[in-house]
Amino acid sequence: MNVAMIASHYPHAAYREEFVERVRKVAEVFRGMPGCLSAECWLSEDAVVSIVRWESDEAFAASLAALGTADVDVAFDEREARPREIVRLAAA
Repeated sequence: MNVAMIASHYPHAAYREEFVERVRKVAEVFRGMPGCLSAECWLSEDAVVSIVRWESDEAFAASLAALGTADVDVAFDEREARPREIVRLAAA
């Protein structure tokens, strides 16, 4: 069963472009992992949004575990105006 994750990041305006680059780098790492079907960066008026799809729960879990050792910045800190919103989805 395919699974997906939508993560909305709300950076302060001064950090918006930096967040776009951060999300693109994380998407690139995800795309290189087994079982990742797609990883993209989208923009809304106030958010930088990542949408990632995997072929299974196992691939999803392995990707998240591997992300911890990748050379990417995923820290939540003062650059964000409010907490991230992360939604995990499963294919119907």
